[in-house]
Amino acid sequence: MPSSSPNIVLIVADNLGWGEPGCYGGGALRGAPTPNIDGLARQGLLLQNFNVESDCVPTRSALMSGRHPIRTGCLQSVPPGLPQGLTRYEITLAQLLSAQGYATAHYGKWHLGDVPGRFPSDRGFDEWYGIPRTTDESQFTSTIGFDPTVVDLPWIMRGHGGEPSETVKVYDLEARRRIDADLVDMSVDFMRRHTAAGKPFFLYLPLVHLHFPTLPHPEFAGRTGAGDFADSMVEMDHRVGQVVRALDELGVADDTLLIFCSDNGPEFRAPYRGTAGPWSGTYHTAMEGSLRVPFIARWPGRIAAGRVSNEIVHVTDLFTTLAGVAGAAVPQDRPIDGVDQLPFLLGECEKSAREGFAFYIKNDLRAVKWRDWKLHFYWEPEVNEGKGKLESPYLFNTTRDPKETTDVLVYNTWVLGPVLKLVKAFQDSFVQHPNTPPGQLDG
Repeated sequence: MPSSSPNIVLIVADNLGWGEPGCYGGGALRGAPTPNIDGLARQGLLLQNFNVESDCVPTRSALMSGRHPIRTGCLQSVPPGLPQGLTRYEITLAQLLSAQGYATAHYGKWHLGDVPGRFPSDRGFDEWYGIPRTTDESQFTSTIGFDPTVVDLPWIMRGHGGEPSETVKVYDLEARRRIDADLVDMSVDFMRRHTAAGKPFFLYLPLVHLHFPTLPHPEFAGRTGAGDFADSMVEMDHRVGQVVRALDELGVADDTLLIFCSDNGPEFRAPYRGTAGPWSGTYHTAMEGSLRVPFIARWPGRIAAGRVSNEIVHVTDLFTTLAGVAGAAVPQDRPIDGVDQLPFLLGECEKSAREGFAFYIKNDLRAVKWRDWKLHFYWEPEVNEGKGKLESPYLFNTTRDPKETTDVLVYNTWVLGPVLKLVKAFQDSFVQHPNTPPGQLDG
């Protein structure tokens, strides 16, 4: 009999493109077999149309708050020492689950606040270890001309609820190579402790791989013969396998909803550029290669094995869906953009609970997805290579034209009706519930 408070394990890869894992057409073709991730897909549900935001901070804020970043002010990554992250007005997924009696832990990349009051242990997590901002900071201390007197040093940190967070060690290139191994070891220990205590747990494991600099652990360096990127892919697959095996060995797999996904589309910079498979673009664009990322959910006995769906799901939906899994009600005093997708995940209905969403980059409405249609208001297929705002929007059918090459608006102007109604309803809510400006301090 399934528990009324199942465990939840959420593993989020960093900048893992749609086309990288084997089950999405990559794997060995990329010089990096991914047997653990592929096995997970065979045991559960694989989504082909799971959508995220344009950058690390926007996606993570959407996941933690259930709200699009245009509402929360989490529009982009900013350098250390500048106001950033979710304000304390926002109610996090961890807070909701903690209130339901869950043990909560965050091991990995936070990127939603780097000052007291905004660390994970201040925002609903019982314990945390990882980096408060981003992985490219691991390059700082080895860069020619780096001046620690004018820049905050990058740190690996840790903390516990009710206590100040503290620095552990400088996050340099050597620490970057080893951090995912440490994160997974801590995750497995967390699951063991709370399984033994009989307490339901929420493990949020935002891995560092494959964010640049994409450097494998020393034990995986040279493993594939295809370079650092492929070695790092193989390591990431191994880390996922460690978590899956721990759940199986602890005997709690059937009582655990396990989700593996990515926060963004692939990196656009050489030599770390990834692939989005059949989709065009990388993160920081509004192309499908930015929006669509891998998503796999396993819950033995609840989610059917081997199911594949092209239904639209959005990262904000994780907030509402996982809150519901834990028996928590979402806030009613603000717009929550995430919808409950549990009936869809469980196969109780074949259709997603959403038909589309508006996609912003910073303050600009770049595109809207609706059913099989995609309407672009700006055109920037590659980062920094855009035409700017379009006088006449481009319309693509993503089923017939996955690479978004042929504008068909003139033949399908009827699509403007439902799409612009979606936009109007979304933007009308800004009037009643004003958006938080970027850099807003806690009152």
